Amino acid sequence: MKDIVRQKIGINVDVMDLLNEQIAKEAHSSSVYLAMASWCDHNGLMYSAEFLYKQAAEEREHMLKIFKFINDNGGTAYSPEINNITHEYNSLQDIFETALDQEIEVTKSIHKIVTRCRKVQDYGSENFLQWFITEQMEEENKFRRILEMFDLMGTDGIALKLIDERIKNE
Repeated sequence: MKDIVRQKIGINVDVMDLLNEQIAKEAHSSSVYLAMASWCDHNGLMYSAEFLYKQAAEEREHMLKIFKFINDNGGTAYSPEINNITHEYNSLQDIFETALDQEIEVTKSIHKIVTRCRKVQDYGSENFLQWFITEQMEEENKFRRILEMFDLMGTDGIALKLIDERIKNE
């Protein structure tokens, strides 16, 4: 019986478990970006808020992409529980530093799953994850470029408003 069940699953069971953990990470990221967007809205940084709302939607799309992949390959995807979301930030720079740290953690997690795919020879899942590797490189780069603006322009007064306006083009 166990062999019959395994034949119906197109992905390695250990990889499926890691992908379900990744679903939770993507959902958490989406919620964190919503909290960041709310902080920006509250503090009159409308372009940053708009940018972060968009990031929240992208993370949810990533979560759904993984969710569907698991189910399409005979596995079982689990809807995650979200908690421990911070709503307080010290500054816009703090938000983007936190966001970059978050993206780096997601990248590490994706790499961990790819490493597991290679170990168990789950080439289909590894191929699926290549899109995420490219996406994470782009996301980290985007947040590094934003943080460079703070280094170049500062964080007070008009500089903050200029940074907020430039973020709309990211």
